[in-house]
Amino acid sequence: MARSTALVTGATSGLGAEFARQLARSQHNLVLVARDVSRLEAKAARLRQDFGGDVEVLPADLLTDDGVASVAARLADRGRPVELLVNNAGFGLVTAFEDSTAAEETDHLRILVRTPMQLMHAALEPMLERGSGRIINVSSVAGFIPRGSYGAAKAWGISFSRFANLRYGPRGVHVMALCPGFVHTEFHRRMGANLGRIPKWMWLNPDQVVREGLADSARGKSVSIPSRRYSTLIALSRLVPDRLAAAAGSRGR
Repeated sequence: MARSTALVTGATSGLGAEFARQLARSQHNLVLVARDVSRLEAKAARLRQDFGGDVEVLPADLLTDDGVASVAARLADRGRPVELLVNNAGFGLVTAFEDSTAAEETDHLRILVRTPMQLMHAALEPMLERGSGRIINVSSVAGFIPRGSYGAAKAWGISFSRFANLRYGPRGVHVMALCPGFVHTEFHRRMGANLGRIPKWMWLNPDQVVREGLADSARGKSVSIPSRRYSTLIALSRLVPDRLAAAAGSRGR
């Protein structure tokens, strides 16, 4: 049986690296996207050794027009179809909105909203022509609560994924927002967040997040919130005043 191809952005660390590992294990060919060429090559070599299959390396800075264009061109290539796009690349800002520069906030919005939108747009046309395909937008539970520009950007991904799944699901293309809470990855350490106030029970492991996300995507869901504890928390957050939800969401920032 022919292997399908998955393209993963931000593939060298955190959830992106875990997506690559689990997809390779389930017999997918891969296109790995990130800025660091040496880390990409090392990741690709390890995946080929452990699981076989084709692993293509695509170095790209997704904060640049050229970087986005190169990935969009790969997604639009009918001769080498991509069956699954995982929009995972991103970063957070540790500073409050009023303390960040406008340039920092603009880059933040670009990597979390503009870039995944452009890549979805590139992937959709060939997927719709084939009548099959999946897109996973890595969002966050922060998208359900008042949590600065990060939460606002992640809310866009949730809303658009819900719309796109309704619109394109009947044509064979399913779009889903994956919304984890705190995950044991490099993400918070890279942004310099204070993690001391986060209870141990709020932490999830990357393998669980990706495993549940892939399963929910295969079922055609539009939103996936890994773990029962976070599903319950988000349901409860809709019942409390914004002030309380925002206070809970400020942990770790």
